[in-house]
Amino acid sequence: MGILDFLLGLLIGLGLLCWQQVRQRQRLTRLLRELRAADVETSPFSATSQLALTVARQQRVQQQLEAEVSTYRSILEAAPVGYLHLDDENRLVWCNSEARSLLDLTPAPLNQSESPRLLLELVRSYELDDLVEQARNSKTLCQKDWVFYPVSPDVLQLTRQRSYVLRGYAVPMPKQHVGVFLESRQEAVQLRQQLDRWASDVAHELKTPLTSIRLIAETLQTRLDPALRGWVNRLIGESIRLSDLVQDLLDLALIDRESSQCLHLRQVNLPDLVQAAWLNLEPLSRKKQVQLSYQGPESLPVQIDEARIYRVLMNLLDNSIKYSPPWETVTVRISTGLAEESTHSRPETGVWLEVFDAGTGFAEQDLPHVFERFYRADPARSRLPPNRSASSEASNASHSNSSHSSEAEPYHRTSSGLGLAIVRQIVEAHQGMVLASNHPETGGAWLRIWLPQDGLEPEPHKQPPDELEIKLYEEPRADVGSASRLE
Repeated sequence: MGILDFLLGLLIGLGLLCWQQVRQRQRLTRLLRELRAADVETSPFSATSQLALTVARQQRVQQQLEAEVSTYRSILEAAPVGYLHLDDENRLVWCNSEARSLLDLTPAPLNQSESPRLLLELVRSYELDDLVEQARNSKTLCQKDWVFYPVSPDVLQLTRQRSYVLRGYAVPMPKQHVGVFLESRQEAVQLRQQLDRWASDVAHELKTPLTSIRLIAETLQTRLDPALRGWVNRLIGESIRLSDLVQDLLDLALIDRESSQCLHLRQVNLPDLVQAAWLNLEPLSRKKQVQLSYQGPESLPVQIDEARIYRVLMNLLDNSIKYSPPWETVTVRISTGLAEESTHSRPETGVWLEVFDAGTGFAEQDLPHVFERFYRADPARSRLPPNRSASSEASNASHSNSSHSSEAEPYHRTSSGLGLAIVRQIVEAHQGMVLASNHPETGGAWLRIWLPQDGLEPEPHKQPPDELEIKLYEEPRADVGSASRLE
C-alpha cells in the first residue's frame, strides 16, 4: 500500500514538473514573439538562449535610444527657445534652461531623483495651462500669446519683477503628453510700441502745418485764374488726404493708450447704424450701381460706442463698394451667436456683423497681414481706380487750355493702409474680435466682427441723442473717396 502511494505521488510530481516546464516554455515563446515578432520554432536555439540573445539586443537598442534622447535633450538645452515636457496629468517631466529663465523657475524644478510636479505648482500661469489643455483636447498644434506675471516668494522682489509677453506653441504627443515651446515677445512688443509712439508724435507735429496749408490753399482758390485752379484743387485734395491720415494715426494712438476707457457706451440699434452708414456712402454706391443687401433682424440693441462702431461700418462698407464690380451687391448680415472657440475663449453670447462683397477678395498671402498698419496688398487692391473721385478733384483743370490740362491731371492716390487696423483696434477695445477671409460663395472679401451683446456699463452720455445723430450722419463729406477709407 505504501509503494502504491509512493508511485502515485511520484507520478503526480512528474506531471506537475512537466506541466511547469511546458508552461514556462510557452511563456518564453510568447515573450520572444513580443520582443522580436518572429517565429521561434524556426530557430535552432533553445527558448532560453533566444531570450538571452533578445535581451542583449534590446539592451543595445535601449542604449542607442538613450543616447539619442540625450542628444535631443542637449539640443533643446542649447536652443534659444524654451521647452516644457508635460505628462497626461499636466506634471512637468522636463524643461530646458531657457524655459526656466522665461518662467522664473530657479533652481531647476525637477531632478532625476524627484517625482514630477504639477505645472500650476511651479508656474502660476493659467494661460499656459489652458494652452496645454487645448492642444491635448484638439490633437493639433495650438498657439497663444499672453502676458506673464512672475510670482516670487520674496516680498521684496515683487516690486522689481516686470511682466512680459510670451508666445507658446503646444504640440500634442503620444500617451496624452504635450510639448510646449516658449519664446519671449517682449522685444517685438517694445519695438512696435516705439514705432507707434513715433508715428503718433509725427502725426501730432504734422497736424497744424497741414491745416495751415489747407487754409492758405482755400484762400488762394478764389483768387487764381481758372486755368490754375486745378493745381490748387489738387493741393487741397492732397492736404485733406494727409490730414485724414494724420487723424487716423492719432485715433490709433488714442485707442492704444486708453483702450476700453475711451469708449462711451450706450444702447444702440445696430441695424439702424448700418443703414445710416450706407446712406452716407450712397453717392459712391450710386456711382458704381452697387446695391446693399441686408440680412438680419430689424431691431437689435447692443451696448457699443456709437461713433466708433459707425467708423468701423464706414471703413468696411467703403472698402466693399470700392472693390465691388459695377452692378454687384454688398451684403451685410447681422446675427447673434457665440464667439468662435479657436479665437475667443469666453462662452459669451454676442453679435456677429458680417460684410462681404463680390470683388476679387484677399490674396492668400495677404490674409495674415490685412490688419497690420500701413500694410498694402497687391496694386489692384491698394490703388484707387482711374474713375474714382480722386480724378475729379482737379476737374476744373480739364476746362483750361490744352497746355495746362495735361500737367494738372492728378495722379492716382493710394489709400493709407490704416483702415482695417483702426477696425481691429476699435473692435478689440469693445472686447470683441474681427476675422478676415474670402467668402466661399462670392469670392469677395469677407469681414466678420463679433461684439459682446451686453458690454460694460454705459457711461452717462452728456450730449443729446439728436445732436449726436446730426454729428454722425449728417456731417458733409468733403471727399467721398478720401484716403480715410481703409485698405
